[in-house]
Amino acid sequence: MNEMMLVVLAYLLGSIPTSIWVSKAVFGIDIRNYGSGNPGATNTFRVLGSKWGAFVMIADITKGVIATSLYILIPFYLQNELARTNFMIVLGLAAVLGHIFPIWADFKGGKGVATILGMALAIQPIVALICIIVFLITLFTTRFVSLSSMLASIVFMVLILFIFNEKETSYRVFAIIVAIMVVVTHQKNIGRLLN
Repeated sequence: MNEMMLVVLAYLLGSIPTSIWVSKAVFGIDIRNYGSGNPGATNTFRVLGSKWGAFVMIADITKGVIATSLYILIPFYLQNELARTNFMIVLGLAAVLGHIFPIWADFKGGKGVATILGMALAIQPIVALICIIVFLITLFTTRFVSLSSMLASIVFMVLILFIFNEKETSYRVFAIIVAIMVVVTHQKNIGRLLN
């Protein structure tokens, strides 16, 4: 199996529309017709409740972990740390792209936050776990998933750039892009939060 095949596989894994399948199979509805219309974990919490919201979030995180870990199928990456990190980022981004533009759901998906978290868990677990703690504390304190996601993404960037001082340029750039992307995709939520 070569790199391109794994990238395509990562995209297909990321494309699994967990919230859509759950809403249809369990509730007989299409979650895209309710709440914000976004088929992500945030809207799932809002429409289907905390139990199924948590299920969708964990599933979407797992997609990111599995997709980013596909590098293990190519022996070369097991022995080359720099190449491995770069390829893991490519695989993870393919999964995130799949989540945002899923082939299984008319290319209309979620915002990719949970899948990004899964990607981070696979690449740098300690940083990801800290972000999860920040996310959970914010969620339990404010009850706003969007605010929790934005704070966690900003903390992720700060940890990579300054606290852990990650040397790999591609990972530093990725951390910056993640923070910007999460905040930009939550623009509507920021307005609601301010109101």
